[in-house]
Amino acid sequence: MPESSAVRDVSSVLHPFTNPSSHERGGPLVIAKGDGAWVYGEDGRAYLEAASGLWCASLGFNETRLAEAAYRQLQTLPFMHLFTSRSHSPAIELAERLLRTAPSPMSKVFFANSGSEASDTVVKIVWFYNNALGRSEKKKIIARKDGFHGSTVAAGSLTGIFRNHLKFDLPIANVIHASRPHYYHGARPGESEEAYGARLASELEQQIVDEGPETVAAMIAEPVMGAGGVLLPPRGYFAKVQEITRKHDMLFIADEVICGFGRTGNMWGSQTFGLRPDMLTTAKQLSSAYAPISAVMVNEKVYEVLVRGSEEVGTFAHGFTYSGHPVSAAVALECLKIYEERDIVERVRRLGPRLLDGLRERFAIHPLVGEVRGVGLMAAVELVADKRSRKRFDARLGVGEYCMNKALEHGLVLRALGDSIAFSPPLIVTEAETEMILDRFGEALGATADWLAGR
Repeated sequence: MPESSAVRDVSSVLHPFTNPSSHERGGPLVIAKGDGAWVYGEDGRAYLEAASGLWCASLGFNETRLAEAAYRQLQTLPFMHLFTSRSHSPAIELAERLLRTAPSPMSKVFFANSGSEASDTVVKIVWFYNNALGRSEKKKIIARKDGFHGSTVAAGSLTGIFRNHLKFDLPIANVIHASRPHYYHGARPGESEEAYGARLASELEQQIVDEGPETVAAMIAEPVMGAGGVLLPPRGYFAKVQEITRKHDMLFIADEVICGFGRTGNMWGSQTFGLRPDMLTTAKQLSSAYAPISAVMVNEKVYEVLVRGSEEVGTFAHGFTYSGHPVSAAVALECLKIYEERDIVERVRRLGPRLLDGLRERFAIHPLVGEVRGVGLMAAVELVADKRSRKRFDARLGVGEYCMNKALEHGLVLRALGDSIAFSPPLIVTEAETEMILDRFGEALGATADWLAGR
C-alpha cells in the first residue's frame, strides 16, 4: 500500500519556519486544492483560510483569470531575462502600472522574486548609492526590533525578530535595530500615544547621533509590522521619523511586502500612514501569490546616483535570472487589473471594519484578550496572562499556538505570532465568511480558556 503524502513529506521535505522534531512527530497538514477563501485537505475537509496563506493570497485560491494569464504567457514567451538590455512586454507594462500607482513619485522598477530578494536589493542599492557619492562610511541601515524583512542573509539581518538570527551568525555588519513601536506594551504610565511616538522618534535620533550620522545611510520600516504582531505605528510617529531621516540625509525605505495592494484600506500602507519613501519594496499580493515576483521602486534621486555609479563600474551588476520573469509579470499585471476593476480597495474599506469591530465587540472584554488591533483587513488579538497588568504568558506555554491549533480543528486557518493571533483573510472574503471567522475564533478562544483553567 502506498505511503500517505504526510509520511512522504516527513521523509523528504525540510520546511521553512518549522520545528523539525515536532514536525516529525505530528506531520503536515497537506492541502490538496483551494476555492475562493477556502482550502481543502487531502481528506476533503474544508478550512476557511483567514491568513491568506502568508498574507498573500489576496484573490483567494482559484482566480481563473490569473491561471489563464499564466497559460497565455507560457504559450507566447515562457522565459526571457532582463540582463544586458533584454526586455519583454509583461515587465514593461507591469513597471509602468506600478509607477502610476506609487504612493510617492518613483522613477524606475527593479524586479526580483521574493520579499527577501527585494530587501537584499535595497541593502545593495543603499551601499552602492553611498559609494557612488563618495561616502564610503555612510553604510549603516536602521531597521526595527520585531520588524520582518525576509530571511536571506541581508534581509534576515534587517529582520528584527532575533530568534531568526540565532545560530545563523546574523545580523551582518552595518545593520542596527531601533525600538519596537507598540503603544500597548511600550508606553509609560499616563503617556499618550502621541507622546509615546515622539519619544520613540527622539530615541531614534539619539541612536543616529550615537552611531554617527555620517555612518547611517537609511532606515527601512513596514507601515504595519506584520510578523512582529500586526503592530500599528503610534500617532505622529512616522511623521517625526521621516523628519529625522531627512535631517540626517538618510534614505527612507517602505517595506510594503505585506501592506501593499489594498490590505490596509489604501493601495499602499504608505498612503494609510503618510509615508513618502525614497524606495519601496513589494511582493506577496503583487501577484496574489500565484507566481513568485517582487519589485523595488526607486525615486529619481536614487536612480540618478545609480546611473552615475554604474557608469564608473561599467554596469549595474545586480540581478537575478528570474528578475521580471514574463509569466510572473503577466500574472501580476492581470492581478493589478482585477484590483482596479473590482475596486478591491473600496471592498477592504467596507469589510475591514466588520472584521475589526467584530473582534473588538465580541472579544475585547474576554479575560484572556489584552488588545485587539488592526487596520483594513489585517488584525491581531493579543492573548495575555493578566488583563489589568498586561502581563504576557510564559512563552514556553505556547498559548498562541494552542489557540491557532484549536481554530484549525474548527476549520479556520489563523496565524500565531507569539501569543498574538493574526487575521489577514483574502481581500475577496465575503460578509458571511467574515462572520464565520469571528464565530470559529470564538470557539477556539473558549477552548484555550478551558485549557488554561485546567492547568
